[in-house]
Amino acid sequence: MAYFAALLARTEDGWDVSETDLDDVETLADLANLAREAAEDEETVLVFIEQEDAWFAVVRVDGEDDPRVFVSDAAAASRSSYGELVLTDELLGREGEDELGDLDHLVAELDDEDATDAAEADDDEDGSDDAGAQGIPSGPLGDAGVLIEFGFGAKELMDLAAEGSVPGDALSEIAEALGCGEVLEAVR
Repeated sequence: MAYFAALLARTEDGWDVSETDLDDVETLADLANLAREAAEDEETVLVFIEQEDAWFAVVRVDGEDDPRVFVSDAAAASRSSYGELVLTDELLGREGEDELGDLDHLVAELDDEDATDAAEADDDEDGSDDAGAQGIPSGPLGDAGVLIEFGFGAKELMDLAAEGSVPGDALSEIAEALGCGEVLEAVR
């Protein structure tokens, strides 16, 4: 499945938009560092990631602050190597799980091996995936207010993430609202 990623760096004159390659980016911290390199005087940088017809993400990096992330469909993103960049344990609410808890969970899984095999057979029959079983919600996840400062509200962002929406169209609409829609389309 094809992907598109762009950096939108805020400048005195608006937004500087450039396509970027994520092949060497392995973590959200790497992505944030890539964004910071594109920043002018620690201004805001937005990273748009789109996985064709499946999901989109907006990552906001302000100086040295932690990145803020919004993902349109966490379950779809979890099935993508690029989604793994933005679906951190913190975003998924897995923060603070200790190794002992993980080991307890593993033991319980081993004890219920037959039940697991039956559940997998059911999943195969109904066409569902294992994202829900991993605690990854289907639908939007993250900071829906990531663009409020730029005049794009949380409700508007959630509406763009609604089922049936086209990720590329959503990012184009966001870019239009930011005043850089033509520039984004030019780098596509």
